[in-house]
Amino acid sequence: NEEGDTDLQHYGAACLNEKGKDNASGGGRKMRLLVFGTGEYYQRFKKWLAKEAIAALIDNSPVKQHTIMDGHEVLSPQEGLAKEYDAVIIMSFHVKAMKKQLIELGADEENIYHFYDLRRLVTLNKQDIAYYGIPGREPGDDGKKRIALLSTDLALGGTAIALFQMARALKKRGYPILLASMMDGPLRKQAELYGIPVVIDPNLQLATMRETEWVSGFSLILCNSVGYYIFLTERNLKIPVIWWLHDSSFFYDGVDKEMLRRIPQENLTVLSVGPVPEQVIHETVPELAVGQLLYGVEDCAGSEERKEICRQEEAKKTCFVTVGHIEERKGQDILLRAVRMLDESAREKAVFYLVGQDTSLLAERLKEQAGDLPGVTVTGPVDREELGRILSRADVMVCPSREDPMPTVAAEAMMYGVPCILSDAVGTAAYIQDGDGLVFESGNAQELSAKIKWCVEHRDRLGQMGKNARRIYERHFSMDVFEENLARVIGAFM
Repeated sequence: NEEGDTDLQHYGAACLNEKGKDNASGGGRKMRLLVFGTGEYYQRFKKWLAKEAIAALIDNSPVKQHTIMDGHEVLSPQEGLAKEYDAVIIMSFHVKAMKKQLIELGADEENIYHFYDLRRLVTLNKQDIAYYGIPGREPGDDGKKRIALLSTDLALGGTAIALFQMARALKKRGYPILLASMMDGPLRKQAELYGIPVVIDPNLQLATMRETEWVSGFSLILCNSVGYYIFLTERNLKIPVIWWLHDSSFFYDGVDKEMLRRIPQENLTVLSVGPVPEQVIHETVPELAVGQLLYGVEDCAGSEERKEICRQEEAKKTCFVTVGHIEERKGQDILLRAVRMLDESAREKAVFYLVGQDTSLLAERLKEQAGDLPGVTVTGPVDREELGRILSRADVMVCPSREDPMPTVAAEAMMYGVPCILSDAVGTAAYIQDGDGLVFESGNAQELSAKIKWCVEHRDRLGQMGKNARRIYERHFSMDVFEENLARVIGAFM
């Protein structure tokens, strides 16, 4: 129905337990689901689950446990598994750790699914589609050659921003385009300001290309990230598709590898943002031809006032900034360990700002740990304008990630003339040479601490390093370079 409540059915019954098979055949009761994770991805995908199908919501956060969400009490995993259920759906990208936890608590591995698997568990009762800046209800139905750019969301994350910049670049060159997304977000209003029509189609979360009728009028479709692998499994092979991959191995943990291998490669062009996404997909589909297309970052360094975020008495201290969701993958815990290793003299000459979403369990733990570290501030998320102010003030950007294909914030920092300290698991490190920035071994807090200390003790050299970093931005990540590379790619189809 219009609310998205569904009778849970199976089209992949062979991989389910006996209860699931009974339900799939229509002879038993509806499946009962445990939903593990009540954060961002639960909010994204809950529309597909009938309220009565949910046996319980479970979450590791003590703060959420025994609260009421969407009419269900949130339980601990132990309490949830004591309920009668047929399957557990993990609503998170932390699939490995959560699956391991469930199995250790006694769950049957065959009954554990990921939100990518929802199409196996629910029927596609289609959701309403919202159109913005489009005359009529059928985008691409006017006979003109048009390009549809498909995003997983319109939030302010690096992948969505990269696609938005692509949309702007294509519009600037006169291509008729449309930006579509599984979810609404702040980038939709930005797109409207630039006269870019937008479609919000929640069905893209589960539907294949053949089931997405409105795309049939387009001459070229570009899908952003591995999140579109289900969409690509059943395609109209006459419409060329570009698949622009940004993802590290972390985002493949919940992917059905067999389904990924079955994606038709005919009329499919796969492009990677640097070597990391290419290497990751080749681990599953080694024969897949993959080209390269780096993103572009708009040059706004000259438009931001240099506004200090450090207190006045700290103005002479070296200001280190790290930006990103606080999570294990981003490695902010490694940074805090490195700060704690600094000798007192170095620590007194530096300040550290951790910027980004701070509601995770790791964030709560790091905020506690930062309490006895003078000079360390966890700011929480900021908007794009404030991020520009932060980067314009920073002396050094730190990217301590355990894996990070090509973080846009590193390119943005270099655009502002801010040198970076990068782990060697960050794709951007491939473009750093001596004198442009510093690279340390991923996970090695002691080596990171030494790099931080060097920056504090050689602050007079950071200015030249920043100029060198700016040249890396101009050579690889500027919009001019991106538009030229993009024009070569698109020109083959339009």
